[in-house]
Amino acid sequence: MKLKEFYRAVIETGIKNDLRGKPEIRRVLAEEKVKFDKLDEVDKGYFDKDRLFNPFSDTRVLHGDGELEVRKAIVGIDMEVGEVLLTYLLNKELERKIDLIIAHHPEGYALVRLFDVMKLQSDLMAACGITLSVAEKLMEKRIGEVERRLMPVNHNRTVDVARVLGLPLICIHTAADNCVTHFLKQLFDKEKPARLRDILHLLKRIPEYQRAATLQLPPRIVSGTEDSRCGKIFVDMTGGTEGAKDIYEKYAAGGVSTLVGMHISEEHLENAKKANLNVVIAGHISSDTLGLNLLLDQVDRKGNLEFISISGFDRVRRGA
Repeated sequence: MKLKEFYRAVIETGIKNDLRGKPEIRRVLAEEKVKFDKLDEVDKGYFDKDRLFNPFSDTRVLHGDGELEVRKAIVGIDMEVGEVLLTYLLNKELERKIDLIIAHHPEGYALVRLFDVMKLQSDLMAACGITLSVAEKLMEKRIGEVERRLMPVNHNRTVDVARVLGLPLICIHTAADNCVTHFLKQLFDKEKPARLRDILHLLKRIPEYQRAATLQLPPRIVSGTEDSRCGKIFVDMTGGTEGAKDIYEKYAAGGVSTLVGMHISEEHLENAKKANLNVVIAGHISSDTLGLNLLLDQVDRKGNLEFISISGFDRVRRGA
């Protein structure tokens, strides 16, 4: 599979699993086309043309020729300078060299524009009963905070090392997070857990969370008890990074009783408790791993690709 084909398949899979639905994705892409067409020729030269077909600003080929044939990839949750150097050293020893580095968390210009994908969260909030204008106003402030926080970051550090060493690099963030969100939503809709302990039991049946449990990081209840009733469950695992800290009362007003997320800051947790919400933390790296595995299963249906797992990732195949 060529790198450009792999990249396109990643985007298609992310769109397929996006809870906003394809009509909304088409609208987002159409708006980007309008923005591009309005630019003068100078500004068009700086425009990221991937935005015309890829709605996930944090999922990009950061270095590499699209015509490259990919047979073997090294995959990790955080692929930074150390992991790139490891890949270079491994290629000196391996009979079949590693063709591609796959990172989950974004690097380079995909990290710079992480804030852009956070707009997705407003649509998911609206789908669970929060007024869209309220969700957008709350997210607008948070998106600005994340954008400014990322401005001084040395974002291209890892990409520069990959470029100098001649190692192709791709990051797959929201496209993969969409997969875990869709998977868990379907699971809870089907199984209809009654109490928080039932959510824990469902999660602990999943290999990625089983592995995390062996590493002493099992899914945990951080607000509520095992006997607390689930009510309406909202899976909060996509949209770039943690959302607005003031949203929790709106979740409760929209009928949500239980949040299932990857992680939560102390300030956000306190606000969730004040809103009397149950919160289950499935696990960060384990949830990221599940999302990547689900995506890779769909991208590599024939199982032709070989993967080396590092940096918190563990490849689990579920078949076609």
